[in-house]
Amino acid sequence: MTKRVLVAGATGYLGRELVKELKYRGYWVRALIRSEKQKELVSLADEFFIAEVTKPETLLGCMTSIDYVFSTIGITRQKEGMTYMDVDYKGNLNLLHQGCITDVERFLYVSAINGDKLRHLEIFKAKEGFVDKLKESGLDYRVIRPNGFFSDMKDFLKMANSGRVFLFGKGDKKLNPIDGRDLAKVCIDKMEGNKRECSVGGPDVMSQRELAALALRALNKKEKIVCLPDFIRVWIIALLRLFTSSKTYGPYEFFLTAMASDNIAPTYGEHHLKDYFNEQVLKNSI
Repeated sequence: MTKRVLVAGATGYLGRELVKELKYRGYWVRALIRSEKQKELVSLADEFFIAEVTKPETLLGCMTSIDYVFSTIGITRQKEGMTYMDVDYKGNLNLLHQGCITDVERFLYVSAINGDKLRHLEIFKAKEGFVDKLKESGLDYRVIRPNGFFSDMKDFLKMANSGRVFLFGKGDKKLNPIDGRDLAKVCIDKMEGNKRECSVGGPDVMSQRELAALALRALNKKEKIVCLPDFIRVWIIALLRLFTSSKTYGPYEFFLTAMASDNIAPTYGEHHLKDYFNEQVLKNSI
């Protein structure tokens, strides 16, 4: 029988790729969206459900006759008055409540790499706090912790476009970001498999310096990479915590902390960051 799937966060970078790949594999898909005008972003979906995850009353019935739930709900930057706890934690908790009511077969949630080890960060207090609730729910679950998305790496392109890229320390910390198309395939494979938790990265492991050089080459810029002393990164985090609210410092705390260590996940996929950068430059999408 064809499995019926709900994709929450369907209009996001990963959500759109999930809808495409699910339909390619023959699943029936209901896309959770926020407004009528978003339908065109996920036109392949079989059905749409309009709701706000932060407003539980709007979610009633969203999981009727659903077997699998994929939630990519989360925010990188806290805006429109919404915090990580509002969206990443409470919003997903509202979804989970609906899943428990209808007793869905399986619930997959997308957190981020090393989230389970960095719970002191504001973003992971929310994300991994929800993971705890998911595990306690009694539902069969999957938790995917991907490395950075290709779309996140556009920040390097933006810096490179100014002619110079700034890094901290020696720029030798490594990562392997992943393309949304590859990650969507992995998410579905893991949903269909038995392993409950995994980290996921792209095929190319590179240092921050190599990544910066890649961005500069894509823009035909000279290789100008400035490595700042690491204590400056530490000071920036401390000053932001001291003088701004968590809504402001949360994203910077996350990115600056991630830059201080290797973030290498098991490699998957076939798409390469070099090609993504070249495509973005051709589109003038920087």
